[in-house]
This record gives sequence, C-alpha cells and structure tokens, in this order.
Amino acid sequence: MPLHPAVRRHPAASGTAPERGRWSVSAYWMGQNDGWKGRLVPSVRRGDDARGGPFRSEPGTLLEHVAVAVFGLDDDGLVCYWGPGARDLFGHEAAAVLGRPGALLFAGGPAEAAVTAAALAERARAQGYWRGPLTARHRDGTDFACGFRVFPVQGAAGRSVVMGLASRSSELDRVKTNLAFLDALFETCPVGLVMLDQELRYVHLNQALADMDGLPVEEHIGRPVDEVMIMADGGEYRRMVRAVAEGGGPVVGTLVGLRPKGHPDRDQVRSVTFFPLSGVAGSRPGVGGLMVDVTDRERAILEATAARRRLALLDRASARLGTTLDVRRTAQELVDVVMPDFCDGAVVEVVEWMDETERFDPDRPLITRRIASGTVLPPPATELVSGVERVRYPPGSVIHDMLRTGRPVSAVVDADFLARTVLIESRARLLSDSGVACLLVAPLIARDTVQGLAVFGRSADRPAFTEDDLGLGGELASRAAICLDNARLYSRVQDISLTLQRALLPSALATSPYVEVAHRYLPGSRITEVGGDWYDVISLPGDRVALVVGDVMGHGVPAATDMGRLRITTKALASHHARPDALLAELDACAQESGIELATCLYLVYDATTGRARIAGAGHPPPLVLRPDGTVDTVDEVLGIPLGVGGLPFRTVERELPDGAVLVLYTDGLIESRGQDIDAGLEALRTEVRRAGGPLEVMADRILTNLLPDPPTDDTVLVLARVHRAGARPEAGPAAGPEAGPTAGPDAGPGAGAATGSAGR
Repeated sequence: MPLHPAVRRHPAASGTAPERGRWSVSAYWMGQNDGWKGRLVPSVRRGDDARGGPFRSEPGTLLEHVAVAVFGLDDDGLVCYWGPGARDLFGHEAAAVLGRPGALLFAGGPAEAAVTAAALAERARAQGYWRGPLTARHRDGTDFACGFRVFPVQGAAGRSVVMGLASRSSELDRVKTNLAFLDALFETCPVGLVMLDQELRYVHLNQALADMDGLPVEEHIGRPVDEVMIMADGGEYRRMVRAVAEGGGPVVGTLVGLRPKGHPDRDQVRSVTFFPLSGVAGSRPGVGGLMVDVTDRERAILEATAARRRLALLDRASARLGTTLDVRRTAQELVDVVMPDFCDGAVVEVVEWMDETERFDPDRPLITRRIASGTVLPPPATELVSGVERVRYPPGSVIHDMLRTGRPVSAVVDADFLARTVLIESRARLLSDSGVACLLVAPLIARDTVQGLAVFGRSADRPAFTEDDLGLGGELASRAAICLDNARLYSRVQDISLTLQRALLPSALATSPYVEVAHRYLPGSRITEVGGDWYDVISLPGDRVALVVGDVMGHGVPAATDMGRLRITTKALASHHARPDALLAELDACAQESGIELATCLYLVYDATTGRARIAGAGHPPPLVLRPDGTVDTVDEVLGIPLGVGGLPFRTVERELPDGAVLVLYTDGLIESRGQDIDAGLEALRTEVRRAGGPLEVMADRILTNLLPDPPTDDTVLVLARVHRAGARPEAGPAAGPEAGPTAGPDAGPGAGAATGSAGR
C-alpha cells in the first residue's frame, strides 16, 4: 500500500541492519485533520518474522526516544498488521500476535478486553479518527497507561482496516512537560531568545526580543539581522554571527552596541550569546541566541557608540559635500546626508543680503531663499519643507536668536515658537500637523559672513536635540558653508566670464554676396562653460572675405580675456596685411607681449574675383575643402607653430576653389576625444563632411550631432563657408549673419543668438 504522507522511511532505514525498519510517524502523531482517509504499508505482515528498531519521532530530541507502536485490526477485530514498535511496546512477537484478537492488547478479563478492543475499532470507523488514553497489557501480564490514536484505512479487496498508534503515557507526559516548559520559556522569559537560519534570517524569536527591537515578531521572520539592527561597527557583528553559523565555536556574553530599526533614536548595549544549531534529528541548522539589554549598565559603551556614529556622519558629510560647484546641489547634499541618522527633515536657506557689507539688524525682518529641502516624514511634512521658496522671519524669531549669537540653537515647536517665528497662519498649521516636535537651527558662516542657515527637525518619536547634537549640527553647517561659499564664488566668476565671453564673441558676422556662412559654438560642459575658442568673418576690400578660427588654452576669465584680445587684434590687422602669414606674425608678437603662452589660429582670405584662398595656420587643425563633386581635401600644409611660442616664421598656402566649394574650419574639440587618436577624429570629420551636403545650416547640425558626445567634453567651434566667384550667381541667399539660421534658444550656450547665427545642435 502507498504510504501516508506523514509516515515516511527514516533516513537510517537504508543503513546497517539494527536500524532497518525504523519509521517516522511524528507528523501524524502531532496532529492531522480528522477524517483522513489513506493507505499504509505494514512494517511486518502476518507470517513475517522481520525485526527492527522502535518507531522514532522526528522533530527533535524531546521526542527522539518515544517508542511508537503501529498495529492494524481487520473487520473481525483480529490483528492484521504488527510493527517493530508494537513488539517493543506490548512485548509480542509478530508471529505470536498476527491473526489473534486485538483484545490481547488491553487490560482486564477476556470479556472486558474484548469490549475495549471492539469499542476502539468502532470509534475509529464511526468518527474517522479517535484518540485517548486506555490501559494496555504487556505480554508479561503487567498493565500500563497508554495513549492510543486510531483511524480507518482502506485495506485489500475493499476491506477496511483500523490502524492504531500507541505510546506509553509516561513517555508522552514527559514530552508534553518538556514542550510546555519550552513554550513557557519563550512566552515569559525576560531574556531575548532567537533562532536564525544559515543565511542569518530570523526563524523564531520571543516577545522579549521583539520588544527590544521595537518591531512585532512577524516583522522579523524571514528578514536578515542587518535589516533589523542599525550597526556602526563596519559589519563586525554580522561577521561574528556568520562565524558561528559556519561551524565556529559559540560566542558567550559579548557586548554589542547597536540601534534597532524599531527604535532608530535609541542606542542599546546588549550582551549576546550565540551557539550553532547542529540539525540533530532533522531540526534545521543555523544559530541560536540569547540577548540581554544591558544599556543602563554599559553607559560608557553607549556613549562610545554615539561618538562613533557622530564621527561616521561627519565622515560621510566630508565625502558627499561639495562634489560639484553648484550651489543648489551642494545644499541638497547637506540635506541628504543628515537624514535619517541625525534628523527627520531638513532645509537649507540662503540670506538675501542687500550686499556683502550689510550687517545683521535684529530689529529688522530677515529674508531668506530656500534652496534645498527633504524629509522622511509622511505628508504634510513634505509640503512643509518644499512648499515655499522665499521665507520672511520677523524680529524676535528663533532665527534672529541664532544670528545674534552666531551659534546653533534648538527650539521646541510649540505655540510660543510658532507665534515668534512663523508669520503665515497656513504655514504654522502645516508645521503643527507635520509631526516635527523640535528644531535645530545652525548658521552657514564663511569668510566671517552669514551666508544662510540650515534647519534640522525631529519628530516626537525621537528625543530632543542635545548639547552634543548642537555641536554636531554646527560642525555639519560649517563644513557645508565652506562648500556653498566656494560654489557661490565659482558661480559669480562663471557669470563674469560668461558675460565677458559673450561680449567678446562677434555679435554679428560680416556679410558678403560671395560667401555663405553657418557657424556654431558649443561649450564643453557646465564646468568648462567659458573657454577660449573663437571665430570671426571679416569683410575686406576688393570682394575679399577673411575667415578666422582660434583657440586659447584654458578656460574661465583669463582664457576669455586672451581670446578677446586676439580676436580684436586680428580684426584690426586684417585690412593692413594682405598675406595671412604676416598677420599671424603680428598676432604672435601680440601674444608674447600679452603673456599668452599658447594659442592656435587659422586665418584664411578668400578672393571672389580670382576664386583663390590664401591660408596660414598657427598650430591649428587643418581646414577641409568640400568640392562640388563630393571630394574632400585637407589643407595640411599650414599647421605651423602656436601663437606665443615665437622664433619660427609662418607660411601662406594658396588654393584655387571651385564655385560652390565649402570650407570647413573648426577647433580641436570636434576631432579630439579621450581614447581616440586625433588622426582618427580627423578622418571621421572628413567622412561626415563628405556625406553631409545640402544647406549649410543642416550640414552643420548633422556634423556636430554625429561627431560630438552628449554632452560635449570640450569647447567646439565649427564654421562652414560656401564660396562663389564674382560674376557667378550664388546658389543661396546672402551670407549668414544673425538672420541666416533659426533663432538661438536660451540653452545655446555662450555666443549663441547673434554670435552663432543659430541654436547649437
């Protein structure tokens, strides 16, 4: 017959002979649904003399040695199945009991025993499952209390069989007593008890430990230990428990400082003991543990843990603050780094002084601009911190108290605070409803000037700010203030540089009926927004047009200034020098006198009467010529040396250009990139020029889109000029001036609009 799922072969059944015939019936013994119908294979059948060990209960050592007898009674009340455990419990060999009445198993006279056996079988068939105590009789004539469980199963040829399981009541009582003790231990023990699996996930714990952690028992189950505890030991606690789980020795009475997730504001010191669970008798392997909260006794450890936590927060702040030179992003980095370890919400505001010399007047309102905010609290806290940009604090506010002393202050959010500090009733109501119970306000001071303030808030679930917290908040604000001031000064320099560059780049290029021009200037990135790349188109007498592209090494105000000096000088010299090499010689002298150490330049003069171009270069990438037949030439004889070096002459090269040819002038940002040889970049440009064609504006956009990364890594200038000979009808309209392309957008970068003729890519 097939085995019932609760009755399966013991692992030892395939072992040595003394272990054969051992079965596990614990799942059924510990309880099954009433009315179960199934089949069972007997250990010993009628006429079978096989012998084996007793039945064993599987879950653990408490039931390890409880013998379980399995027997069967047929419709006539005769014993038809007899297991090894039945032999051990009742003392009868299989051959001596199979086929005899079941009454021989029970105490009393023959008639009384027969009634007991019949009643047992009848209860099983009538109820589907019955259990209870009866007095059994051993083969030697002694009587003993026995617990029985009986149920019917379908036998061969449609006959029903009543299967019985029996154990001595004394052994079952011992198990019940031990289990009751363990249950009481888990329920009432004030020590935290825990069982972890091999992956250090919670399998079982008592209420005492759940209370320590501040989380319900069910929220522990299945979660790893580091999801329930906040540690500041670099993973040492987990490594310690892992060593026990992997077969190491037990850990006894080790003191550990931690902060449970359920009490994120409460540091604890626990005495922990861990020991490996061996997995004996089928129990799952893992780690068992005991935990005792000894926080009050170990205050010194608690204080050291808090100090380490403060240092860890300062270390994180040092690493995460000031990663950019953007004021708002730097302020947001401060907000992000303090939550949730230090506070539940934070804002950063800058003071709107009239000028840097303005002094704080405690009798006047203070106006600030909120530039960063964040909170881990639910609404309406989110609206509280982010729902306003400009804030006005009245005289007598807590903010004024802080600015008067220049030191951090803390305040409880109560009616007095709201009346003194919050002017708008709706904002006061939001603050009251947000759950924020106390605030710490710290000044942002740099270069002896209050730049702004940082406000940290905690909910009522956390303790109020302490003196140590005031010191920590002040230190965080001080570090942030330096980063914010650097970002602010950089932004100011960038604004100056950008204004200067826009003033120095051409606001409108010269026009000519013989030269169509499309031009682009793209900054490399936000950090290098102001560079030294420049370009110009200059009208000359006699139907001549000069095209010039240059690049001064560096970025910022110095590069923009040097660029402007060279551009203006070039424009002034253009009408006085017919030969480009002579003009570059003058520029080289100007660069040396001005202290410009390195700059490149390409100068080209096109004569529409002759159709010839005269070109000279000073260390600049060579120009390209796209002929009407689609071929591309590189004018690489004009490389020369950069401006500012001196000592070597420049060279002028002449080229005859067919009507409709396109000149391509550019700076190195278009062909240079990390990990790519400049020759490969130049060849890529040649390929793009060869396949571009069409209107110059479309051609310029296509070249930049296909060659530059997004965003570009270096400043880039591109000038395309389609030339026509005098007397020939141009294929397009006038040369590109401010009206040549679409209007530049607000993000076209420096030199956009009139300076570039169109909006970037």
